[in-house]
Amino acid sequence: MLKINVRAAGSLAGVVLENHLQRVMQNHHVTVSKKNPTISEMNNLLKSNEIYDLPTWKKVEYLGSIRNLCSHKKEREPKKQEVEELIAGVNKVIKEVY
Repeated sequence: MLKINVRAAGSLAGVVLENHLQRVMQNHHVTVSKKNPTISEMNNLLKSNEIYDLPTWKKVEYLGSIRNLCSHKKEREPKKQEVEELIAGVNKVIKEVY
C-alpha cells in the first residue's frame, strides 16, 4: 500500500478543488483572463457571478487557505486534522456546487 504524507495529500486535494472550480466556471460560462487562476480568484468570480452564496464562498476560501498551507512552504506544517477537513470539504463542494 502506498502511503502519502499529510502535505502531499492536502496538495492533491487542492488540485481536485482547482479542477472542480474550473469545471464549474465552464458550466456557467464564467471567464477569467488569467491563464492559471488561483482558487481564490475563481472563488471570487463564482461568487460575484452569483453561482453560489457567501457561506459557500467562505468555505472555499477556507479550503484554499489549507491547500496553500500544504502546497507552499509556510511557517508551519499542515496538521492532519486540517488536511482531513480539506478532503471532506472538497468532497462536499464537488457534491453541492456544479
